[in-house]
Amino acid sequence: MKLLIKNVKIVDPNSPHNKKKRDIFIKDGIIEKINRAVRIIGKDVEMIDAKGQHISPGWFDMKVNFCDPGYEYKEDLQNGLKVAANSGFTGVGIMPSTNPSIHNKSSIEYLINSAKGHAVHVFPFGAISVKRESKELAEMYDMHSSGAVAFTDDKNPIKESGLMLRALMYSKNFNGIVVSFPYDESLAHNGQMHEGIMSTSLGLKGIPSLSEEVMIIRDLNLAEYADARIHFTCVSTAHSVELIRQAKAKGLKVTADVCINNLILDDEYLHDFDSNFKFLPPLRSKDDITALKQGLKDGTIDVICSDHTPENIENKQCEFEHAANGSIGLETFFGLANNFLSDTLSTEELIQKIAINPRKLLNLAIPQINEGERANLTLFDTESEWTFTEKDILSKSKNTPYINWKMKGKALRTFNN
Repeated sequence: MKLLIKNVKIVDPNSPHNKKKRDIFIKDGIIEKINRAVRIIGKDVEMIDAKGQHISPGWFDMKVNFCDPGYEYKEDLQNGLKVAANSGFTGVGIMPSTNPSIHNKSSIEYLINSAKGHAVHVFPFGAISVKRESKELAEMYDMHSSGAVAFTDDKNPIKESGLMLRALMYSKNFNGIVVSFPYDESLAHNGQMHEGIMSTSLGLKGIPSLSEEVMIIRDLNLAEYADARIHFTCVSTAHSVELIRQAKAKGLKVTADVCINNLILDDEYLHDFDSNFKFLPPLRSKDDITALKQGLKDGTIDVICSDHTPENIENKQCEFEHAANGSIGLETFFGLANNFLSDTLSTEELIQKIAINPRKLLNLAIPQINEGERANLTLFDTESEWTFTEKDILSKSKNTPYINWKMKGKALRTFNN
């Protein structure tokens, strides 16, 4: 394959060509030439005029559910990877919330082997506990040896402090990273949404911010005791951001991500009981959103993820109390982030959060836009305005709150493998 991309603006803080308009020539998957003007002649050369467009290292989503094995009626691996590629991603971290759970060597190998040769690299997250039941430590080292990049029970929080401590101490043997979903179920107590004025007015049981913050305090103390790495996923409250900021200043080995939904939507969107706005963590207050954005800006929060969670129609179109949490998120990710975070992050800062930092904290190779490097790229536009409709959904499941929302910017093509 020979590909010539003309007149494109490079967005890569690790590249000497960062912020410059260049031509990029790719041959057999390797970036051969980058210059102001590259002339390559031949019938076998595909040329793309990318004037007004940007190119960056391929995007990476740290938190997706592809429901395979066990829940393929919601989504399957092959279709999920097509959705990811079409949405601008060349790498995904797959959650272990499957049936059976991804909690042993063979399940890790199944995901990696099933995705071989695809444009999107698969990086499985192994479960911390067997069957994600928070009782018995899973085979962490075996999973690491087979390709697991991190360990989490996804949205089944680790209830027992001793189990979390053992996972943290065990992971140190191979510089592994434990991912904590900070959620104290005993404090949340079957809550349906953020505890506040809106939950009171709607008559719904609230999930207090404390249910997240107490677990962050616990796990920070455990990580400090073990001198181990801890990553908090789906941080959603202002005080959580401050706790992580203080821990980083103290020198703890802590990182964090935030879901795009919690940066855009607040609890007032639940005014008409639309279950598409039902998430875990729940949509919080406007003040929490402000604090999350500030945490992104100052580096307290390292990564933005989609938390792509397909759900079948029966689990969403039912009484609000019984509806499942979550929405699909890959298709809308960049259009939302580019539109609603432009007051907080520059394009380069956004790419740092969605392409570079995820790989950095997972100890993965970071693609660079430079001659001699393997092409792992996303071509995108930041200015086009479009409306997201059901026709734009490539996922098997259609659960999303963003139908008929205005988007700005779009992934155009991905180049990998």
